[in-house]
Amino acid sequence: MSDNKSGPKNGPKTNNAGRAAILGAIRQSLGRPELSTDAKRGLNEHIAKHRANLVPARGKGDRAALIKRFREMAEAVSCTVETVADAAHLPAAVADYLRANNLPTQVTLAPDEWLAGLDWEGQSLLETKSGAAGIDDLVSVTPAFAGVAETGTLVALSGAGHPTTLNFVPDYHVVALPTSQIVGAYEEVWAKLRKANKVGRGFTMPRNVNMITGPSRTADIALTIELGAHGPRSLHIVLIDDETAGETDGETEQA
Repeated sequence: MSDNKSGPKNGPKTNNAGRAAILGAIRQSLGRPELSTDAKRGLNEHIAKHRANLVPARGKGDRAALIKRFREMAEAVSCTVETVADAAHLPAAVADYLRANNLPTQVTLAPDEWLAGLDWEGQSLLETKSGAAGIDDLVSVTPAFAGVAETGTLVALSGAGHPTTLNFVPDYHVVALPTSQIVGAYEEVWAKLRKANKVGRGFTMPRNVNMITGPSRTADIALTIELGAHGPRSLHIVLIDDETAGETDGETEQA
């Protein structure tokens, strides 16, 4: 029996040496010296503190201004947007949207606890199911983690309560977004994610973070805009005025 006590050949020291060699070769090719101790300390502090970059003016403002700007920016990228007084009005808003667009009454809901708790059965013409979207599903309804006023972008997190296919497979995507979850700039989304992950309560960082700005489109062929190229051809946002209604606790965490 071998009595080799030398340990693994590819341990931490070997890995660190290899990493240092690779980074040294990159620095040499760029003609840059190794960072000083102060420079390294500054970079480490910057990473640890998550300092925000310059935020443009359209990413700033009071709550009313941010909500108004989110709506304007979303509509500018071909979304349709409506506002309801509270979450209880969401099923009726979905039914009205289907009726206005002459769509079938079958919808696929995200298997999200908050969404499932609404009175979908109260809409007698709606046929609902929950789960991941299949190729035959035409309309999906999902929550969103955040909305970014700067660009009218929706932020959707993957997870058991929100299969990513719901964002991309159906032709018509309806997104429920409480106004309390609208932020000014992208930097605030990451801060919100880190805070939710730290607080916990069953929340962990998602595998995917999808940032959705308007319906899917492409101009690859003859520079002609085509909707629905890689996702839904229609994106409808239902804003839920939970701030006026006093429903928000400030930390809604929907994945």
